[in-house]
Amino acid sequence: MTLSVACPNCQKQVQWLPKNSHRPFCSKRCQLIDLGEWAAEEHKISQPIQGAVQVTEEMLDALEDEFLQHNKFFVEPE
Repeated sequence: MTLSVACPNCQKQVQWLPKNSHRPFCSKRCQLIDLGEWAAEEHKISQPIQGAVQVTEEMLDALEDEFLQHNKFFVEPE
């Protein structure tokens, strides 16, 4: 069964297939209309402003350790 979604611009049903290079839009035209609306700041992603978080040295060290554990190529040879 193929997933079908509504085009965000014109609401036409679009099949979600790899051959549809404009998905989730139905056409290049609808894709460009949406891009133009974002560029004109007619759309926005709103999220409540969060208070400032004080970053401590311990927090930075923990983040660095976690990063190095998951990215072994950054570890210098001993």
